[in-house]
Amino acid sequence: MKEFSFSDLSRRSGDVLDAAMAETVSLVKRGKAKVVMMPTAEYERLTGVRRRGQNAFTLATAPNEDIDDLMTGFQQILDDAKKPGE
Repeated sequence: MKEFSFSDLSRRSGDVLDAAMAETVSLVKRGKAKVVMMPTAEYERLTGVRRRGQNAFTLATAPNEDIDDLMTGFQQILDDAKKPGE
């Protein structure tokens, strides 16, 4: 596993991110590993969590959970707009 300091991340972010896309990288602060970055495929392999392949949907193709979240957000906006004196 490659190690970089937090300063390396500030000064050489491109190098650090390139390394993290190829293999697991550890970010070290004061001699101790604080953060680990890894390619998404490795994270998915370790956790069993898969990202959705699709990032945009139409109303007809959106997952029900996303539609529910959207409707809840809209309702909150409407409720906030109805509050008198604000």
